Amino acid sequence: MGSRPLAKKTGSLSRTRRQLKGWLHSRFERWHVAPYGGIRVHYKDWLDGGGRSFGQEMIPFLRDRGMPRQARAFEWCAGPAFIGFSMLGHGLCEALCLADINPMAVRACRRTIADNGLGGRVTVYHSDNLSAIPLEERWDLVVGNPPFFDHGAFHLRAHDRGWQLHREFFATIGRFLRPGGIIVLQENNLGSTVETFREMIENAGLAIVFVEGCAPQRTPDSRIYYIGVVRRGDVVPSWASSAECPAVLG
Repeated sequence: MGSRPLAKKTGSLSRTRRQLKGWLHSRFERWHVAPYGGIRVHYKDWLDGGGRSFGQEMIPFLRDRGMPRQARAFEWCAGPAFIGFSMLGHGLCEALCLADINPMAVRACRRTIADNGLGGRVTVYHSDNLSAIPLEERWDLVVGNPPFFDHGAFHLRAHDRGWQLHREFFATIGRFLRPGGIIVLQENNLGSTVETFREMIENAGLAIVFVEGCAPQRTPDSRIYYIGVVRRGDVVPSWASSAECPAVLG
């Protein structure tokens, strides 16, 4: 009996040490720079949720679908915005908007903007999901590599408890889309299938226009897939249409 309070205290101290170590690491880890499409992207390793690796698959994916250059794109849950800056550097968009809840991720984006002289083309917001996005913002394309899992077995960057982050995103994103605006998300069959999100998408007045690479059930290993979503009733651009989807969703 007497050992339990000591064990509890030891466990608490251990958690505190881990938290302190994580805080020190996040604050004092040196900055790195990597080029994407000619843009020098600033980041710290712990901010990377996959954007440097599988996130870059978004670029050839959009090109292979024949997507034309978009006027204004938005990266959701941007982190250091590896995907967004890469799209800008590779000519897939004219202007870019970014948002993240993590102030260090926002700082990373601002470092990249300043280093590359992108102040006239890139806007970044410190925002919990979309809550701090000005209502006048409008986007032609929304991309994202959001947290893949709905439980805490993985790092926080990959964790969306109960899919609440996704649910809030789908419920609010429609107001920011220009007519015919497209949402393209990278998801992971290790944590979900398209059916995980279908009801929340449809309840938000949106519609799925394509799914690529998704297994019918969750998989034991990481498997990236893509979901294309539009506002219900919008005309779907040809590059985002799939063979089984109509051109207009009503």
